[in-house]
Amino acid sequence: MSAGLGIAADEDRHSGPGRQPGRRRGRAGRVRTKRPWWQEVLVLVAVALVLALGIKTFFVQAFSIPSGSMENTLQVGDRVLVDKFTPWFGAQPERGDVVVFRDPGDWLRDEPTPKSNDLQKVLSFVGLAPAADEKDLIKRVIAVGGDTVDCEAGAPVRVNGVALDEPYLYPGATPCGDHPVGTVKVPAGKLWVMGDHRNDSADSRYHTDDPDGGFVPVKNVIGRAFAVAWPLPHWATLPVPATFDRPGLNGGAR
Repeated sequence: MSAGLGIAADEDRHSGPGRQPGRRRGRAGRVRTKRPWWQEVLVLVAVALVLALGIKTFFVQAFSIPSGSMENTLQVGDRVLVDKFTPWFGAQPERGDVVVFRDPGDWLRDEPTPKSNDLQKVLSFVGLAPAADEKDLIKRVIAVGGDTVDCEAGAPVRVNGVALDEPYLYPGATPCGDHPVGTVKVPAGKLWVMGDHRNDSADSRYHTDDPDGGFVPVKNVIGRAFAVAWPLPHWATLPVPATFDRPGLNGGAR
């Protein structure tokens, strides 16, 4: 006998004279009224919204890529998933991570604020898109607190004296040739970040004269981008490149 027939038989045992449609008797004989379908839908929608808001706040949030500063790793319009969970347990950004962070010193002052619509507001509320007025950036962490960075024209970027092999750079882009800044020391609790499209990225190099010195406070980091989720043909993970595992790189970090 099928499971469906078994359920039907069980319901028949509770039927009889005086039974009203839409009511069920509990084990103690209490009558329970079934909710209307629209109330069930409202409950499901409310639960889904609470779960989505909780996931966005504590676990994972989607961000849209607005510019070409991280090409070809990230394309304009890509949606990346950002891990917001591990920082709750004290995880710190590491060299090579692609991170989303809040504007540390009006880096986006010359960027127009896009207009939002109702769909944008809904998607941002549940974490599927950023709010139109959010001033967040995405770059790659090149150095952490205690590191020394050498950024010279015609030379690779060096971290603590170790030359980085950067296969993720945009084809034709130079490591530092378009905007060399010489040698910088990263303060404790700060990050030095650069875009993968070096010739089209107003990153730490372009803000060395700002009050923050071009450094990003670790506390401004929202999370680490770990995957490209949309569009589907662009799906990819975002691991730390092997060059950041080279021996000697940790010599200057505290």
